Amino acid sequence: MSDLLWTPDPERVAATRLTQFSRLAAQRHGVAAGDYAALHRWSVEQRSQFWQLVWDYTGIRATRAADDVLVDGDRMPGARWFPGAELNFAANLLRSRDDGPALIARNESGARRVLSRAGLYDEVATVAAALRAMGVVRGDRVAGLLPNVPEAVIAMLATAAIGAIWSSGSPDFGVSAIVDRFGQIGPKVLFTVNGYRYGGKRHALDERLPALARALPTVERIVVVDDGAGAVPVLPNLLAWAALADLADATGIEFAALPFDHPLFVLYSSGTTGRPKCIVHGAGGTLLQHLKEHRLHTDLGAGDVLFYYTTCGWMMWNWLVSGLASEATVVLFDGIPLTADRPALLWDIADEEGISVFGTSAKYLQAAEKAGVRACRSHHLGRLRAILSTGSPLLPAQYDYVYDGIKSDVHLASISGGTDIVSCFVLGNPAAPVYRGEIQCAGLGMDVRIFDDDGRARERGTGELVCTRAFPSMPVGFWDDPDGSRYRQAYFDRFPGVWAHGDYAERTVHGGFVIHGRSDAVLNPGGVRIGTAEIYRQVETIPEIAESVVVGQSWEDDVRVVLFVRLRDGAELDERLRRRICDTLRSHASPRHVPARIIAVTDIPRTMSGKIVELAVREVIHGRPVKNRDALANPQALAQFADLPELNE
Repeated sequence: MSDLLWTPDPERVAATRLTQFSRLAAQRHGVAAGDYAALHRWSVEQRSQFWQLVWDYTGIRATRAADDVLVDGDRMPGARWFPGAELNFAANLLRSRDDGPALIARNESGARRVLSRAGLYDEVATVAAALRAMGVVRGDRVAGLLPNVPEAVIAMLATAAIGAIWSSGSPDFGVSAIVDRFGQIGPKVLFTVNGYRYGGKRHALDERLPALARALPTVERIVVVDDGAGAVPVLPNLLAWAALADLADATGIEFAALPFDHPLFVLYSSGTTGRPKCIVHGAGGTLLQHLKEHRLHTDLGAGDVLFYYTTCGWMMWNWLVSGLASEATVVLFDGIPLTADRPALLWDIADEEGISVFGTSAKYLQAAEKAGVRACRSHHLGRLRAILSTGSPLLPAQYDYVYDGIKSDVHLASISGGTDIVSCFVLGNPAAPVYRGEIQCAGLGMDVRIFDDDGRARERGTGELVCTRAFPSMPVGFWDDPDGSRYRQAYFDRFPGVWAHGDYAERTVHGGFVIHGRSDAVLNPGGVRIGTAEIYRQVETIPEIAESVVVGQSWEDDVRVVLFVRLRDGAELDERLRRRICDTLRSHASPRHVPARIIAVTDIPRTMSGKIVELAVREVIHGRPVKNRDALANPQALAQFADLPELNE
């Protein structure tokens, strides 16, 4: 059984929005107040009641009320949410026009920009009017290739305000990766920069822009945010951000009234096994789900300061910006989060800005620990109430690091869902204890189960993480998939009528969850299924190991486990270290977890959002091509996994 690491005090529990919501559910629907299990059971068994209450509690602004809450609720896919309702996503994020801070932008160089709620509204009004003047209409696509700066938020909100569809990527994407994404959806306008800074260096995009203009023939206008440090190329359809105000007068925003399921975002799968899937998310479902997760599961509200370390190419950027709908101040950060001379940069910002909810990745927490960051000794963090982590499973040792090295009295919430639903299946509960290595709970309204290979629900043990009932943030569909066949194949082929998410997980005795890795990366030596996270959580407790990747290699009519390790400076993979790795796995996991081969590498390939790509490594060691190397942040890392003599022994 996992160790108890943190329990909220009774006053804190009573003050949470989750507790308030639970009382409201008790008053209106007779749900047992203060019992999360009962609240969750009601939320999935009485979905119409639950989601209507979320709508009412969060104060969603609509220009037309829904005719019903849920129609064809037993169909998945096919359920229809809030038919007849009309709303606008941007209008719900721009609720206030006061002088309070909406956005605080920081970067690695120490620069700081603040945009008030009134100022943000005015900026969005200008860009929305400019987009209309460019001929952008409802349903058109607008793409952003921008750093995590206010202009990205402004352009997205302006796009949503007029009923167009927003899609964004990070400027560190290569041309092929950008075209693989944006080329599928045919954007009419592209917002970009001519350069950005990362790791103390300026990276110019001016040479890429002509190539992008040629490769994206649907783009009629390219709007460039000038970083002031380099050239802006001369292109016939190029317009400076500063010139947008000259296109049209803007005295306010004319928000388009749109159906609940009107497309809002196109997000992309990682694309490491082929061309990225273009996942279309609806405005109403995204808004409703984010408000639920922010207000109830994160206890976010007016006066809070929300931060998540992300780029515009990761779904957590969309999730972060939605914090404006809860009237929180959103902190944007652009640049490298940790350097040798400033390993605690993000914690400096947390103190300086009074961040109350700090979001990051398991990878960052691991890097901070290995860099010796002990914010509890060097920082005040007086307003910090919650730390969120996603991107990969948060290992038990990282829970220890947060409570020992960052802050002892904090709600640590490991959260997991994904680009596919632009939200979470399992996440935090601010009114419940935190146990070491466990995600606290299934999200309200999400009927999350663990299935065995035959589609039977398991109360204990590992299996496939699934959702057995429809929920509002399911994608509208995939782009250019008129009959929905690719959408159904992606999530519903394995268990008809049930969403199979592709995570290998288990339910704990506390009602929480442990994610053991992606299902398609599960190891199967001797027919026994092993999640990759089971190995990572042991190996990465060894100080000499900076990070690792584990894959299964086909060998003599079976599968054997191969572990690749990137060592810390000064460490050597000698026989003694190999024995320690094997002994650690044997004693803390099982003999089947012990790798047949342990090989040192200098780099480990990752996606643009920082996730380790086990499947790409597996393909390389078997001599098979990796279909889309441009989807990787460091594709050159794959070369060292090819033709290794140790893999032929």
